[in-house]
Amino acid sequence: MASLNIIYYSATGNTEEMAKNIAQGAKDAGADVKVINVEEADENSINADFLAFGSPASGAEEIAPEMVEFIETNKDKIFNKTVGLFGSYDWGTGVFMGNWVEQLTSENFSIVGEGLINHLAVDDDEKIEKCKEYGRKIVL
Repeated sequence: MASLNIIYYSATGNTEEMAKNIAQGAKDAGADVKVINVEEADENSINADFLAFGSPASGAEEIAPEMVEFIETNKDKIFNKTVGLFGSYDWGTGVFMGNWVEQLTSENFSIVGEGLINHLAVDDDEKIEKCKEYGRKIVL
């Protein structure tokens, strides 16, 4: 059985909700899933077949410093894994996700699609289903 560890930072709970729904989609596809707040993550948190990282947009549409630090610290152990990226935003257009995908792709990370962004809360069936579908894509 494939394993997926979802490591996220969430300031308001929106990115955490995305993580839970992505986890459900991956479980539905048969994966063993752990959802880990980055503040509780350690080097063992990347011991999975697949990884997903979640961050809200912070500042001027930037990745949360907590996620940047975690990925930088563990970068050498992540290169050979397929990685999903997701996050929520309030203001702006969600350009932070494209920048994050581009940055990690340029560092030879294998990113699933173009990441997944969500404006504000995961509060309707369509947003929930998009998260679940992304979870399935990561592990299949």
